[in-house]
Amino acid sequence: MLKVPARPTPAELQAARGKSIPDVIAPGLDVLFVGINPSLWSGAVGLHFARPGNRFWRALHEAGFTDRLLSPNEGRVLLKSRIGVTNLVNRATASADELDLADYERGARRVEAKIRRYRPRVVAFVGMGAYRVAFGRPGARGGRQEERLAGADIWVLPNPSGRTAGYQMPALARAFRELRRSL
Repeated sequence: MLKVPARPTPAELQAARGKSIPDVIAPGLDVLFVGINPSLWSGAVGLHFARPGNRFWRALHEAGFTDRLLSPNEGRVLLKSRIGVTNLVNRATASADELDLADYERGARRVEAKIRRYRPRVVAFVGMGAYRVAFGRPGARGGRQEERLAGADIWVLPNPSGRTAGYQMPALARAFRELRRSL
C-alpha cells in the first residue's frame, strides 16, 4: 500500500517557508532530476515532490523508471535504480513565482557544482521555464539539449506540479519515457 506523508497543518506549512530538504544523491547516478524548489508542503514534510497533486512519482512510474508507484517517503529507494533528486533552489516557497533571477543564477551554479562532484550521466531539469532562466537559454525546448553541463547530458522536462496544466499526465509520462529510453 502506498504510504503518503502526513498532511501538514496550516501552521506547519507557514513554518516551512525557507526550509531546505535533503538531496537524494550519490556518485555515479544515471539521472539526477532537478526540481525548481520545494513547495511549502515538501518543506514541511522534508520530502521531494511531496504535495499530493504533484505528478513526479507517477510520471517516473509510468515512464518505467520504477517498477511500482513510489511515495515521496520512499525517495531514497531511487538510489538503488541510480536515480537522484535535488532542487535548483533549495528553499521552500508557496510558489516558484517567489524566486528571483539571482535565486536562479545561484541555483545554476549550485547544481553545476553538484554535477561536478557526483558525476551523473544525465541531469534532467523538471521545469522548462526555470531551466531557461537559470542557464540563460530563453529558447530552450523540451527534451535533450545540445549542450552539456559539467560533462552530463542535459534534458529539460515539463514541470510535474499539479498546478501546471500545460501538460496532461499522458504527455508528461511520454516526456519522462523519452528520457528513460535514451539511457
